[in-house]
Amino acid sequence: MNSQELIEKITQKKEFSQLPKKDVELAFEKFDKERFLDEEKIKLTRDLLRKVFSAFASTKILSLKDKSYEWILRKHLSTRERLPYYEEIYRRILKGLDKRVSVIDLGSGINGFSYNFFERVGYDADYLGVEAIGQLVELSNHYFKKEKLSGKTVHLSLFELEKTRDLIKKTKTPRIVFLFKTIDSLEMLERDYSKKLLSEIVHLSDRVVVSFATRSMIKREKFKVKRNWIIDFIRDNFNISDDFMVGGERYIVFCKRDE
Repeated sequence: MNSQELIEKITQKKEFSQLPKKDVELAFEKFDKERFLDEEKIKLTRDLLRKVFSAFASTKILSLKDKSYEWILRKHLSTRERLPYYEEIYRRILKGLDKRVSVIDLGSGINGFSYNFFERVGYDADYLGVEAIGQLVELSNHYFKKEKLSGKTVHLSLFELEKTRDLIKKTKTPRIVFLFKTIDSLEMLERDYSKKLLSEIVHLSDRVVVSFATRSMIKREKFKVKRNWIIDFIRDNFNISDDFMVGGERYIVFCKRDE
C-alpha cells in the first residue's frame, strides 16, 4: 500500500476516525521508513496517536451527553485532577483582565465543561475551544447549546497555524489563550512546533497561559523532565507575570513585551 492508503487504513479505526488528517500524517511520517512493514507502520502510528491524544484513555465520555459538567470533568484523567482547583486557577490567571473576556482554549479537550467556573469567579467569558478529536468537539458543543452558554469548540489541528491564528483574530478583545497540557503533545508530532505556535499567537493575545503536568496522571509520580527548553524560550521572548503550581500542574502566565 502507498502512504495515503496506509493513512486511510489508520483512520478506519473508530477512535481515530475524527482526527485531522494533518495530525495523522505527522504521526505517520515518523514510521514511514523502509525498515517497517505496512502493518508495523499502522500499529506504531496508532500507538503514537494514542499517546498524543491521551483522551483516548477516557473513551467512555465520548458518547455521554446527559451528564453534568462536573461528572464529565471527573471522568477525564486530565480535568479530574484540576477539578478541585478550577476557581483558584481561573481567579489567578484572569486577574486584572476585563470582566468580559474572550477565552481561546487551544487543545481544549473537554475543558469547555469548566465554563461555569468563569462565572463563579466573576467573569463573563466568550469561550472558543480548538480541539483535534472530533468526538470531543461534538460533546462540548452539545453542552454549550444545551446550557445556552457563550461557547463553542472548533474541530481543527493546531498544526494548521494560519487557521488557528485567524480564529484568534476573530474573537473580541481582551483575549486570553490557554494551552493546558498541550505542549508535550505538540512536540511528539513536530519538534519545536510549540515555539513556532507561541511566536504567532502571543502578539494576538493580551495574555497566554501554558500548563504542564508535574506528575503522571496514573502513577502520581513526579516527572523528572523540567521542560527548561520551552520555559527558557518563554522567559527570553515574553514577559512572565505569574508562575505557580497547583493540583499536579504548573501554570506559566505571560504576554508580549512592550515595544
